[in-house]
Amino acid sequence: MSFADLGLSDELLKAVEAAGYTEPTAIQAEAIPPVLMMKDLIGIAQTGTGKTASFVLPMIDILANGRRRALMPRSLILEPTRELAAQVAENFEKYGVNHDLKMALLIGGVQMGDQVKALNEGVDVLIATPGRLMDLFERGKILLNGCELLVVDEADRMLDMGFIPDIEFICSKLPENRQTMLFSATMPPPIEKLANTFLTNPKRIEVSRAASTNKDITAFKINVNNRAKRETLRWLLRHDQVDTAIIFANRKTTVRELNKSLQRHGFSSGEIHGDMDQTSRLRELERFKAGDINILVASDVAARGLDVKGVSHVFNFDTPWHPDDYVHRIGRTGRAGAKGRAFTFVSEEDAEAIANVEKLTKSKIAVFGKNDVRVELKEPSEDEQEKPRREEKRSRSRDDGDREEKRSRSRDDGDRDEKPKKPRREKQAREDRKPERRPRRDHDDEPVPAGEWNGPRPGFLDVSAT
Repeated sequence: MSFADLGLSDELLKAVEAAGYTEPTAIQAEAIPPVLMMKDLIGIAQTGTGKTASFVLPMIDILANGRRRALMPRSLILEPTRELAAQVAENFEKYGVNHDLKMALLIGGVQMGDQVKALNEGVDVLIATPGRLMDLFERGKILLNGCELLVVDEADRMLDMGFIPDIEFICSKLPENRQTMLFSATMPPPIEKLANTFLTNPKRIEVSRAASTNKDITAFKINVNNRAKRETLRWLLRHDQVDTAIIFANRKTTVRELNKSLQRHGFSSGEIHGDMDQTSRLRELERFKAGDINILVASDVAARGLDVKGVSHVFNFDTPWHPDDYVHRIGRTGRAGAKGRAFTFVSEEDAEAIANVEKLTKSKIAVFGKNDVRVELKEPSEDEQEKPRREEKRSRSRDDGDREEKRSRSRDDGDRDEKPKKPRREKQAREDRKPERRPRRDHDDEPVPAGEWNGPRPGFLDVSAT
């Protein structure tokens, strides 16, 4: 099947061809025809299946004829995060190049002036996050009674973020005679209730088992102590033929600290998390997409829907607290038919979390073992085997020296009242004569040539893969 078989206009087909696509994905093939027939739709699909184009493409043809009016958008797309909203806007710009459609993006983190100006001029497509839309609606800057078409995207994520009451309020302000589409990776009861309330006789499409993982992704778990996570991550980044990677952590503080650690060890990395302003987040994403950096450390604000081509690896530095997030995290790789690899670090306290992930996906995640390593590991020479011992011995010597120095300082402090104070100038001169302590270097500070391992075999590789 080709896009021409789906009933799209010639102008739209030209734009799709120019974007480099020839065959529709499963959800696009099933969703586009009923949307063009103005039917309500429920689409259940895992991330990375081309869901965005399944509603963007038919919407462009539907809205091709019509008149814009000030403050009254003709269609509305609701997204849970700023990044997803910006990505949908990019899709409209790419596919709508041959159509005269105006679009506005309403997201938080940016000034309202340009957004209000665009609404005053009239828009065909309004892409918004619920918070900013509610804000402008309450200020009287937008009217929703002219909206002919509504899309609620990533509905289960909306539920997680507490946006369902806002969506119910927004739906109540839209005209009853409208077309509504709802897309979600999973369908928990509150989303089913939302669909039953605001959709009329919808066509239900499910292109894959809910919460299933992409068959093009090879997933592993690594049992590792929390203190060894960074070293294990660096080893994998150097030895698993990583082109581009997204590393997910549960906490924003972990994201910041991990990014700084990777940069200190010579990796080209950036970060994205909820504490950053919108401009900074978009700048980091653009650097990642452009190849200025090849590693992006992220919190779950980036886990849903972001489509970055060529991500070869995903690393769950922390096992996700919510099992649904596992599916969406690893879905950043293995997109559009490409192959990807995903690694999840599992510490002792993550036992319940990883069990919930395996229960949700109905499959056991393989333990990463020696047979899964992508480069040949050479047995270390005697000198290389002794190297860690020498490092440890030097470290103990430095630690003993530090403790002796502290005890000496403590004795000096205890005798301070009895001994006369030395002049400040003499004390400063004594400090200047102290030899400068050199910082400790880990054995993996130096880059490792591709295809070789010049240190001890990592302990986690000795874990059985069965």
